[in-house]
Amino acid sequence: MNKIFYTIVVFVFIVSCSKPEPRKPIKRKTGSFMKESIDRNKKLNKLEENLLQVKMQNDSTHTYHTSANGFWYFYNKKVSLNTQFPVKGDEVIFSYEIRTLKDSILYSKQELGDKRYLVDKEELIAGLQDGIKLMHKDEIITFLFPSHKAFGYTGNERVYPNEPLIYTVHLKDIINKE
Repeated sequence: MNKIFYTIVVFVFIVSCSKPEPRKPIKRKTGSFMKESIDRNKKLNKLEENLLQVKMQNDSTHTYHTSANGFWYFYNKKVSLNTQFPVKGDEVIFSYEIRTLKDSILYSKQELGDKRYLVDKEELIAGLQDGIKLMHKDEIITFLFPSHKAFGYTGNERVYPNEPLIYTVHLKDIINKE
């Protein structure tokens, strides 16, 4: 019995003295969620852009301009005087309405009233932040915003998620705060 016991002890000792094997990391797909999200957003942006292009093609009464910030616009009332554009820190007073691509009014000018906004110093949807900086005092411009420039994937109580919108904005005044 002693022989068996010693044999087992020697065997366990030899086996336990072997070099330990390092643990290998588990291979995981990193970035797959982000890649899928990016692909999904590219498809959504392309779909929205196509919807907006169809809207513009069906409107022969206006001349649309493409902004460098990813939206389109036309002038309802253009001021030809060489006046200033709003810059960071200026206070602007404006009114606006929001419509769907099918021209259903979501928010009317009367309902929203006049708004005051400190340019680039207060929260405002991305499209309006960029669009207001393209306007002169007393101009009225209609903007076509893809959803990522409006309410995005969250929407709100009247706006569906990922819904492109039409904003008609009247810039009533620019107050230089400098």
